[in-house]
Amino acid sequence: MNFVSIIMGSKSDYEVMKNCANTLEMFNVKYELIISSAHRSPERTKNYIKEAEAKGAKVFIAAAGMAAHLAGALAAGTTKPVIGVPMKGGAMDGMDAMLSTVQMPSGMPVATVALGKAGAINAAYLAMQILSITDSELAAKILEDRIVKEKNVENDSREIEVLI
Repeated sequence: MNFVSIIMGSKSDYEVMKNCANTLEMFNVKYELIISSAHRSPERTKNYIKEAEAKGAKVFIAAAGMAAHLAGALAAGTTKPVIGVPMKGGAMDGMDAMLSTVQMPSGMPVATVALGKAGAINAAYLAMQILSITDSELAAKILEDRIVKEKNVENDSREIEVLI
Protein backbone atom coordinates (compact mmCIF):
# COMPACT_ATOMS: atom_id res chain seq x y z
CA MET A 1 0.00 0.00 0.00
CA ASN A 2 1.42 3.40 -1.01
CA PHE A 3 0.86 6.25 1.39
CA VAL A 4 2.18 9.60 2.61
CA SER A 5 3.60 9.89 6.11
CA ILE A 6 2.93 13.15 7.98
CA ILE A 7 5.10 13.66 11.05
CA MET A 8 4.70 16.66 13.35
CA GLY A 9 7.23 17.73 15.95
CA SER A 10 4.52 18.54 18.49
CA LYS A 11 0.77 18.48 19.02
CA SER A 12 0.62 22.25 18.55
CA ASP A 13 1.42 21.69 14.85
CA TYR A 14 -1.82 19.76 14.30
CA GLU A 15 -4.07 22.81 13.75
CA VAL A 16 -1.99 23.69 10.69
CA MET A 17 -1.15 20.18 9.52
CA LYS A 18 -4.76 18.98 9.51
CA ASN A 19 -4.96 21.07 6.31
CA CYS A 20 -2.35 18.74 4.80
CA ALA A 21 -4.33 15.67 5.85
CA ASN A 22 -7.60 17.15 4.60
CA THR A 23 -6.03 17.88 1.20
CA LEU A 24 -4.80 14.30 0.87
CA GLU A 25 -8.27 13.05 1.86
CA MET A 26 -9.89 15.16 -0.89
CA PHE A 27 -7.88 13.13 -3.41
CA ASN A 28 -8.35 9.80 -1.59
CA VAL A 29 -4.63 9.54 -0.87
CA LYS A 30 -3.84 7.38 2.13
CA TYR A 31 -1.69 8.83 4.88
CA GLU A 32 -0.44 8.27 8.39
CA LEU A 33 -0.11 11.13 10.86
CA ILE A 34 1.99 10.97 14.01
CA ILE A 35 3.84 13.20 16.46
CA SER A 36 7.54 12.53 16.85
CA SER A 37 10.38 14.89 17.64
CA ALA A 38 13.90 14.97 16.28
CA HIS A 39 15.04 16.20 19.69
CA ARG A 40 12.62 14.84 22.29
CA SER A 41 12.01 11.40 20.78
CA PRO A 42 14.86 10.65 18.35
CA GLU A 43 14.61 6.87 18.69
CA ARG A 44 10.85 6.95 18.05
CA THR A 45 11.49 9.05 14.93
CA LYS A 46 14.22 6.74 13.68
CA ASN A 47 12.14 3.61 14.30
CA TYR A 48 9.03 5.11 12.73
CA ILE A 49 10.86 5.86 9.46
CA LYS A 50 11.76 2.18 9.03
CA GLU A 51 8.28 0.99 10.07
CA ALA A 52 6.58 3.41 7.68
CA GLU A 53 8.83 2.42 4.78
CA ALA A 54 8.12 -1.26 5.45
CA LYS A 55 4.37 -0.51 5.29
CA GLY A 56 4.71 1.41 2.00
CA ALA A 57 5.38 5.08 2.78
CA LYS A 58 6.54 6.72 -0.44
CA VAL A 59 6.84 10.36 0.72
CA PHE A 60 7.45 11.88 4.15
CA ILE A 61 6.13 15.28 5.22
CA ALA A 62 7.73 16.81 8.31
CA ALA A 63 6.28 19.79 10.17
CA ALA A 64 8.36 21.49 12.82
CA GLY A 65 9.06 24.91 14.24
CA MET A 66 11.99 26.71 15.82
CA ALA A 67 15.12 24.60 15.20
CA ALA A 68 13.02 22.44 12.82
CA HIS A 69 15.42 19.51 12.60
CA LEU A 70 12.67 16.93 12.03
CA ALA A 71 12.81 17.09 8.23
CA GLY A 72 16.58 16.71 8.33
CA ALA A 73 16.33 13.76 10.69
CA LEU A 74 13.90 12.12 8.26
CA ALA A 75 16.15 12.87 5.28
CA ALA A 76 19.06 11.25 7.12
CA GLY A 77 16.99 8.12 7.74
CA THR A 78 15.37 7.52 4.35
CA THR A 79 16.04 7.77 0.64
CA LYS A 80 12.37 8.59 0.03
CA PRO A 81 11.38 12.22 -0.73
CA VAL A 82 11.04 14.45 2.33
CA ILE A 83 8.98 17.63 2.33
CA GLY A 84 9.49 20.09 5.17
CA VAL A 85 6.76 22.40 6.44
CA PRO A 86 8.28 25.12 8.63
CA MET A 87 5.92 26.17 11.40
CA LYS A 88 5.40 29.70 12.71
CA GLY A 89 6.21 30.54 16.30
CA GLY A 90 9.13 31.21 18.54
CA ALA A 91 11.21 34.36 18.77
CA MET A 92 11.63 34.59 14.99
CA ASP A 93 7.99 33.75 14.11
CA GLY A 94 8.98 30.87 11.86
CA MET A 95 12.00 32.29 10.05
CA ASP A 96 14.28 30.08 12.15
CA ALA A 97 12.21 27.05 11.13
CA MET A 98 12.27 28.12 7.48
CA LEU A 99 16.05 28.48 7.46
CA SER A 100 16.60 25.23 9.36
CA THR A 101 14.39 23.35 6.90
CA VAL A 102 15.77 24.82 3.69
CA GLN A 103 19.49 24.85 4.62
CA MET A 104 20.26 21.14 4.37
CA PRO A 105 23.74 19.83 3.60
CA SER A 106 24.38 18.52 0.10
CA GLY A 107 23.18 14.99 -0.40
CA MET A 108 20.38 15.34 2.19
CA PRO A 109 17.65 17.20 0.29
CA VAL A 110 14.45 18.42 1.87
CA ALA A 111 11.86 20.07 -0.35
CA THR A 112 10.73 23.09 1.64
CA VAL A 113 7.32 24.70 1.28
CA ALA A 114 5.82 27.88 2.74
CA LEU A 115 5.23 28.54 6.41
CA GLY A 116 1.93 27.53 7.97
CA LYS A 117 -1.35 26.59 6.29
CA ALA A 118 -0.25 27.32 2.71
CA GLY A 119 2.82 25.17 3.27
CA ALA A 120 0.75 22.33 4.75
CA ILE A 121 -1.55 22.32 1.73
CA ASN A 122 1.33 22.63 -0.75
CA ALA A 123 3.16 19.77 0.99
CA ALA A 124 0.14 17.56 0.29
CA TYR A 125 0.04 18.66 -3.36
CA LEU A 126 3.78 18.11 -3.80
CA ALA A 127 3.52 14.65 -2.23
CA MET A 128 0.66 13.82 -4.57
CA GLN A 129 2.62 15.06 -7.58
CA ILE A 130 5.47 12.76 -6.58
CA LEU A 131 3.04 9.83 -6.23
CA SER A 132 1.42 10.70 -9.56
CA ILE A 133 4.64 9.85 -11.40
CA THR A 134 3.51 6.24 -11.19
CA ASP A 135 -0.23 6.78 -10.62
CA SER A 136 -2.01 8.08 -13.71
CA GLU A 137 -5.40 8.22 -11.94
CA LEU A 138 -3.98 10.56 -9.31
CA ALA A 139 -2.26 12.62 -12.02
CA ALA A 140 -5.65 13.05 -13.74
CA LYS A 141 -7.26 14.17 -10.46
CA ILE A 142 -4.54 16.77 -9.92
CA LEU A 143 -4.98 18.06 -13.48
CA GLU A 144 -8.76 18.26 -12.99
CA ASP A 145 -8.20 20.21 -9.76
CA ARG A 146 -5.99 22.69 -11.62
CA ILE A 147 -8.68 23.19 -14.27
CA VAL A 148 -11.27 23.88 -11.57
CA LYS A 149 -8.94 26.39 -9.90
CA GLU A 150 -8.37 28.13 -13.25
CA LYS A 151 -12.12 28.38 -13.86
CA ASN A 152 -12.66 29.73 -10.34
CA VAL A 153 -10.21 32.56 -11.03
CA GLU A 154 -12.01 33.41 -14.27
CA ASN A 155 -15.42 33.33 -12.53
CA ASP A 156 -14.15 35.50 -9.65
CA SER A 157 -12.78 37.98 -12.16
CA ARG A 158 -16.05 38.15 -14.09
CA GLU A 159 -17.83 39.12 -10.86
CA ILE A 160 -15.71 42.26 -10.42
CA GLU A 161 -14.20 43.00 -13.86
CA VAL A 162 -14.15 46.49 -15.25
CA LEU A 163 -12.82 46.42 -18.82
CA ILE A 164 -12.57 49.12 -21.44
